[in-house]
Amino acid sequence: MPNTIITIARSYGSGGRAIGKLLSENMKIDYYDRNLIYLASDKSGVDARLFSEHDETIRKTLFERLGGFSSKNIPPESRQFSSRENIFRYQSKIIRELADSGDCVIIGRCASHTLKDSGHRLVRVFIWAPADVCVQNVMKKFSISEEEAKKTIRDINKHRSEYFKYYTGMEWTDARNYDLCINSAQYEADTAVRMIRTLAEFTASL
Repeated sequence: MPNTIITIARSYGSGGRAIGKLLSENMKIDYYDRNLIYLASDKSGVDARLFSEHDETIRKTLFERLGGFSSKNIPPESRQFSSRENIFRYQSKIIRELADSGDCVIIGRCASHTLKDSGHRLVRVFIWAPADVCVQNVMKKFSISEEEAKKTIRDINKHRSEYFKYYTGMEWTDARNYDLCINSAQYEADTAVRMIRTLAEFTASL
């Protein structure tokens, strides 16, 4: 039986993660974000730091740049498992297993692409906010300067965009890749949750 899976991509500083968490609580369904790293680590036996190092980034480690890793599909027990492609494949495997186990919210990590042919009811959401709003949010959250906030946002969004393009061949911010795009500066978190839930319930009724 198909499950309802809500995937949320988000620009840094937009509050997308908080909206996703609130949505999962509102709908009483599971929520997956960075905990995917630890689930993948537990199942594979690979150090969680290796999954974390490749999380939503395609930056190569020094060992990769020196040609120490293969891009082949290597089993987790192999010492060469930790190439970025194999880390991504294994994380994608976990995402598919979680989607098969029940309704859930999944944050980032190309989940919308991973699950596109899964047969589940997929609701793909992108949450963003104007640059000045994101800067203010990051400054407030981390008590950092405006310049530091701008650099942090620029760097993280760049990594997320490159990661999405590398594994999907598509542009991360292209509205055509999503069913719903929400400007979190325009809507309160509770309103955003209602919008997403309404779409999810409508999708489930089809």
